[in-house]
Amino acid sequence: MSEQILESMKESLMKGKADEVKRLCNEAVASKLSVEQILNEGLISAMNIIGKKFKNNEVYVPEVLIAARAMNAGMAILKPLLKEADVKAKGTICVGTVKGDLHDIGKNLVCMMLEGAGYEVIDLGVNVDPDKFVNAAKEKSPDIIAMSALLTTTMGSMKSTIDALKAAGLSTKTMVGGAPLTDNFAKEIGADGYAPDAASAVDMANTLVA
Repeated sequence: MSEQILESMKESLMKGKADEVKRLCNEAVASKLSVEQILNEGLISAMNIIGKKFKNNEVYVPEVLIAARAMNAGMAILKPLLKEADVKAKGTICVGTVKGDLHDIGKNLVCMMLEGAGYEVIDLGVNVDPDKFVNAAKEKSPDIIAMSALLTTTMGSMKSTIDALKAAGLSTKTMVGGAPLTDNFAKEIGADGYAPDAASAVDMANTLVA
């Protein structure tokens, strides 16, 4: 029976049926399934499949956003229970679009995929200057600071941020991504990781946190 609920939950999430995911989450909780099992086998495993499909161009941004919305509907029910059960997130990641850049679709997608993979995500928003990243690193002690840029003119702000983190004596891992970036650029500015898309951002985060 429990297997059936989780399977239906996965199917519904991948189709982006938020109300159905919510109903099945409540049903799973009522059936005494552990919160961890509902999270891992119901929500996260479905988002992992969506992530792989996104990487292989089998689904596109709208489908990912709809699936993520369905996942958030389920998470709304599970979050208070996760706290009670003391289930720890895989890690904490602060995400922001760098100074001078107001693009947020890519950043939002990365936030959703990381949450879907079991991370606690702190969204710093857009046009985030180096000091704000440094303050977030000091206050939140995240495992990773993730930066996004869509304009070639704002890519330099990533280096300024990494330099500012180092100057502040912080050893927080850094990850960068965005359309104009390359792996070489990431290495040149001293970033610990680079992700070409939202699904790869999850893989990179898993590598950096491991």
